[in-house]
Amino acid sequence: MVKLNRIYTKTGDDGSTGLVRGPRRPKYDLRVEAYGTVDEANAAIGMARLHSAAQPKIDNLLSRIQNDLFDVGSDLATPGTDAPDAEYPSLRVRPIQTEALEKQIDQYNEALEPLSSFVLPGGSPLAAALHVARTVTRRAERITVELAAHEPDTSPEAIRYLNRLSDLLFVLSRVANGNGSKDVLWVPGNHGDLKKP
Repeated sequence: MVKLNRIYTKTGDDGSTGLVRGPRRPKYDLRVEAYGTVDEANAAIGMARLHSAAQPKIDNLLSRIQNDLFDVGSDLATPGTDAPDAEYPSLRVRPIQTEALEKQIDQYNEALEPLSSFVLPGGSPLAAALHVARTVTRRAERITVELAAHEPDTSPEAIRYLNRLSDLLFVLSRVANGNGSKDVLWVPGNHGDLKKP
């Protein structure tokens, strides 16, 4: 178990941070940016959960995802591969976690009304919050893909997990909007009440 006795250590005052293994890295390092953005996505999901009490199945799912995201963060904070004689293997995202997201996407998407346009973030408070979480998750995915281009030992499963998670958050946002009946749809070229000068 993780045991945190001290909140500040002063070791990062020089602008560096420690990974699970390897030398310290600057706080602007791409790997730090990747797992930091995963943490941000987790916080956005926590905010969404302020609106999910009326839908306990979704709330429980989001709770599990928050735990998964700590696994993703740990995975990304651990560069390299384990030594063959490592006593404890590094915590890595597993395919079963990504597959669980896929099952939830399929299950929830089945009841949704087909889309006739792109969806604008909005509708219910829960849907809007899930869209924020979705966009942060997409950013985490983009940064992790860039990290993998520079550091090929980056977990491909972490990338897959983030990709499926953003898809699931989109589907759940539609569920939160009355299974899509209250979605706010994009109207191309709709300028509303704008008048010509």
